[in-house]
Amino acid sequence: MERREEQPGAAGAGAAPALDFTVENVEKALHQLYYDPNIENKNLAQKWLMQAQVSPQAWHFSWQLLQPDKVPEIQYFGASALHIKISRYWSDIPTDQYESLKAQLFTQITHFASGSKIVLTRLCVALASLALSMMPDAWPCAVADMVRLFQAEDSPVDGQGRCLALLELLTVLPEEFQTSRLPQYRKGLVRASLAVECGAVFPLLEQLLQQPSSPSCVRQKVLKCFSSWVQLEVPLQDCEALIQAAFAALQDSELFDSSVEAIVNAISQPDAQRYVNTLLKLIPLVLGLQDQLRQAVQNGDMETSHGICRIAVALGENHSRALLDQVEHWQSFLALVNMIMFCTGIPGHYPVNETTSSLTLTFWYTLQDDILSFEAEKQAVYQQVYRPVYFQLVDVLLHKAQFPSDEEYGFWSSDEKEQFRIYRVDISDTLMYVYEMLGAELLSNLYDKLGRLLTSSEEPYSWQHTEALLYGFQSIAETIDVNYSDVVPGLIGLIPRISISNVQLADTVMFTIGALSEWLADHPVMINSVLPLVLHALGNPELSVSSVSTLKKICRECKYDLPPYAANIVAVSQDVLMKQIHKTSQCMWLMQALGFLLSALQVEEILKNLHSLISPYIQQLEKLAEEIPNPSNKLAIVHILGLLSNLFTTLDVSHHEDEHEGPELRKLPVPQGPNPVVVVLQQVFQLIQKVLSKWLNDAQVVEAVCAIFEKSVKTLLDDFAPMVPQLCEMLGRMYSTIPQASALDLTRQLVHIFAHEPAHFPPIEALFLLVTSITLTLFQQGPRDHPDIVDSFMQLLAQALKRKPDLFLCERLDVKAVFQCAVLALKFPEAPTVKASCGFFTELLPRCGEVEPVGKVVQEDGRVLLVAVLEAIGGQASRSLMDCFADILFALNKHCFSLLSMWIKEALQPPGFPSARLSPEQKDTFSQQILRERVNKRRVKEMVKEFTLLCRGLHGTDYTADY
Repeated sequence: MERREEQPGAAGAGAAPALDFTVENVEKALHQLYYDPNIENKNLAQKWLMQAQVSPQAWHFSWQLLQPDKVPEIQYFGASALHIKISRYWSDIPTDQYESLKAQLFTQITHFASGSKIVLTRLCVALASLALSMMPDAWPCAVADMVRLFQAEDSPVDGQGRCLALLELLTVLPEEFQTSRLPQYRKGLVRASLAVECGAVFPLLEQLLQQPSSPSCVRQKVLKCFSSWVQLEVPLQDCEALIQAAFAALQDSELFDSSVEAIVNAISQPDAQRYVNTLLKLIPLVLGLQDQLRQAVQNGDMETSHGICRIAVALGENHSRALLDQVEHWQSFLALVNMIMFCTGIPGHYPVNETTSSLTLTFWYTLQDDILSFEAEKQAVYQQVYRPVYFQLVDVLLHKAQFPSDEEYGFWSSDEKEQFRIYRVDISDTLMYVYEMLGAELLSNLYDKLGRLLTSSEEPYSWQHTEALLYGFQSIAETIDVNYSDVVPGLIGLIPRISISNVQLADTVMFTIGALSEWLADHPVMINSVLPLVLHALGNPELSVSSVSTLKKICRECKYDLPPYAANIVAVSQDVLMKQIHKTSQCMWLMQALGFLLSALQVEEILKNLHSLISPYIQQLEKLAEEIPNPSNKLAIVHILGLLSNLFTTLDVSHHEDEHEGPELRKLPVPQGPNPVVVVLQQVFQLIQKVLSKWLNDAQVVEAVCAIFEKSVKTLLDDFAPMVPQLCEMLGRMYSTIPQASALDLTRQLVHIFAHEPAHFPPIEALFLLVTSITLTLFQQGPRDHPDIVDSFMQLLAQALKRKPDLFLCERLDVKAVFQCAVLALKFPEAPTVKASCGFFTELLPRCGEVEPVGKVVQEDGRVLLVAVLEAIGGQASRSLMDCFADILFALNKHCFSLLSMWIKEALQPPGFPSARLSPEQKDTFSQQILRERVNKRRVKEMVKEFTLLCRGLHGTDYTADY
């Protein structure tokens, strides 16, 4: 080994020289790893031991570490080292040593059969790895040999010890196969060989499981062994006897868990659906567990009920299609479905009293998909059978979704409450899916139940029941178009009748109203039934999320029908904002809601409302602008600027967002005169500049200021035009004082929207040249500390090329320096920055012909760019970025072909570039492939991926599997 490292500290005092992998040094390092309190020494020891395991000396010290006088930790390391050598360095072992290595391993396993179990397992894994490497040619009947050798009577170990050792070996063999690094073609051969060998395993397992004299530990091991083998996709009919024995073993509490695992693994293998006759035989076995299931539920035995449910769901979920196809057996399958229904509705609250019901939810999706996939006639028959089942499922799910009593819920931990919340989301998704099967009748069903519950005078109803029914409505209305449902008007009429006594119920009422906001837009006469509830809830901090999000939905969907209520909505919102009832994010949502609301008013009304709404904040901001900067007033400033940003995000009097709906739906003409947002921005512009002057050093405040303008520009588009000169001037001053990424992002936005308009080109050009000049200076000083600025700068340059390439014609723009900086940015470690730089070059290269300064710089410095790209592909950049570099190569080839064909040959000439692992032939092939492909970008990406793997020495390895 060439690299030499220090030996672990404990072995350091007068110890052997570095990397002297002797038995003594390994033992010292292991002692250090396990017992040294110093974490640094432990890490050193671990690193050294990992090198020891893969060293040639490992063949020697491993066997010595297995000596009977060593402690189990040392023996374990010896067995692990053997496994690593066999599994990873098989090609190093001469073929004439296979037999002796096999014999030694058998000897050691026999010895440890009555010794340490962890060492025994590791030795079994090593022998399993050896068997897989030798099968099928060098060791054709490996499994049969193992069985025969361990059944030999002349062994010094007792029968039970040998039996358990053999079962351990047979258990780890398929597991080792699943994780082995065998090449694909070998994997297929070995899998086929193991499939044949199961003929030597299953009879033995059956005999041991059914033999009355077999002790519990042996039968436990048999079940684990069977569980391991079935994952090799053994034909289900070959497993029949063992599956039946496993069902019988479910009655033994000690064997219960292992039996469940074995049965579920056997039933769940993908190939099992081919063996329909065997599956049909399994249904009565599963149904036969119902008494045991009911008993377990009655006794509160969650583990048993959970295990039996897993078996029923495994059969139903994996094979519903195959079993539904057997029409003559429809009753037995329906019985299985009803058993799974029992599991879904298992008594108790999830996750405190039961954890089983959640296992069943996917089954209902699968069953529904399978029924709806049949041809019309068969589907009609099954719909008749299963529609009542699915209506029952809805009742069961809504019962399971009910909250416990307030007292009980109070004792739940926060983790249990969160699990219950997620469980309810899963139920909600299931109800939404079931709607496809049951249609409008499902909504009628829920409405009738809710109506009866709220109007019945016979017995007082629980809020939990009401909440669950509303939750069902909400689940469906959130994603399904209920505009044509005839029960929604009745539901809207019922909502005000609900006696809201509790936060959870109030939340669900709010979310249900929010889910019906599109319906309200089509039936505006009903808005007045529910809006007072929402406005009332705004004042309750416990309903913050639900009330604010519902108001936002109503204001977005129904804004053209809200003018009569606008004054009230603004007044209530102002009140809760001033009282600081809500957290920051809800305050921002509330401002967005008000933006939607105001958008539909007349301009004078908007300005009047804006004045009353934001005046208090402007006054507060004026006061804060006078104060000396400190952390608390910074928070207040960022909060106020955030409120303004969010208000301007949605306040759009020109209705850009409605354009896709067609002119007939745009209810208001575009107003004449100045845009209200621009009016407000012009009024507060001086104040914002004043705030900035004190906070220019603070990225958060600068970001918040830029966000106001960026969001306003995005919303207003051309209407923002009057602000462009002022804003360009302010951005220039900001960036000159302290360059920040957010200023560049806002500049990019201005370039995108206004650079192509002659009237706005001069201020935008001046700003573009200024920020470019300052950023280039930053590059001279060392840009590594500012990857965010470089990222935003590259995106700005790309946008300029895309929207207004004329910006690159200006004599004051140093295109050469820009090009060199972008090449430098390609070498940054931050992926977003590299991606942005690649994006710049893919915009720049197509402009070679039309923009003379660009053509000139590419001709002069293009080779430097190519070298940087090849270095990145050669291993200097993350593999996840290869598509971006491929885009540059493609652009070079498409737009600078003659130059590229000359440069690429020169660049790849030096030996060892871009990687020492490449042969001249491989480099030559790559350059020819690239030069040939000028049309198909996807092909170039594939070539680059292939080439980078060669450069990194990963081609053909496991690492390429997901690449």
